[in-house]
Amino acid sequence: MINFNSFSEADTLNFAEEFAKELHGGDVVAFKGGMGMGKTVFVRGCAQVLGIDCDVSSPTFSIVNDYGGKFNVYHFDMYRVESWDSLYSTGFFDYLNENSILFIEWSENIENVLPENTITVEFLRGEKDNERTITVFGGDGRW
Repeated sequence: MINFNSFSEADTLNFAEEFAKELHGGDVVAFKGGMGMGKTVFVRGCAQVLGIDCDVSSPTFSIVNDYGGKFNVYHFDMYRVESWDSLYSTGFFDYLNENSILFIEWSENIENVLPENTITVEFLRGEKDNERTITVFGGDGRW
């Protein structure tokens, strides 16, 4: 497990870049934390390291953004997924393969179907508005 205290968007980006250096195909990264906590910023930092050269934004309305890259990088927002049928309709299970990296915001909504070796990144608000504690755990022993 890794704990990191972020005091700015730049801190979060830098930590995400270091984190992403350990990612490989087949990884699923599940984010926990409320709105405005830095989940999309974290994905943006990871994307830079993974060779993604496009705008990284929250897929709130599209449910999934396909960024391509060295690995097939997919960014999900499960905020509006409330049932098995709505999850199934996203095509989520088709994205799970050894050549892809999945980033999943609002993973709490689909916890029961996440792979056993999912990496969890949890964001907790600190005392100040821009302060966050980011905790990384799970995966295949890397964290």
